[in-house]
Amino acid sequence: MNHDRYDDAYIADILKTTKTIALLGASPNPDRPSNGVMRFLLSKGYTVIPVNPGQAGKEILGQTVYAKLSDIPQPVDMVDVFRAPEFLDGIVAEASGLPQPPQVIWGQLGVRDDDAAAKAEAAGIKVVMNRCPAIEYPRLVA
Repeated sequence: MNHDRYDDAYIADILKTTKTIALLGASPNPDRPSNGVMRFLLSKGYTVIPVNPGQAGKEILGQTVYAKLSDIPQPVDMVDVFRAPEFLDGIVAEASGLPQPPQVIWGQLGVRDDDAAAKAEAAGIKVVMNRCPAIEYPRLVA
């Protein structure tokens, strides 16, 4: 897939069918973008599971934090990535290896790795990169 541009229908379908989101790089700091996006997604009815090894076992916005994807005790529909682009390949590898891989890996603004995206897509996982669901949701779903 060409990740320079996405059809609105592709993004809208992802946002409408996703129920459970693992948010990688979640921060307890309300000034951080990951915290604001997590708050927004929770307000729209998504189940959001924060993932941050430095915060594991604590809570962010009332949700228990896990150290890594494989620690989450339930399947997730989407992995929302607030990590630097160089980590995306490893995230795709971890997500692809889960007993029930996510349907989508979503790289936040500035998060793009076309090679990692190709690996995810080869594993049957949809990919969105360099976009924010908190920006796309009001534009396409609300």
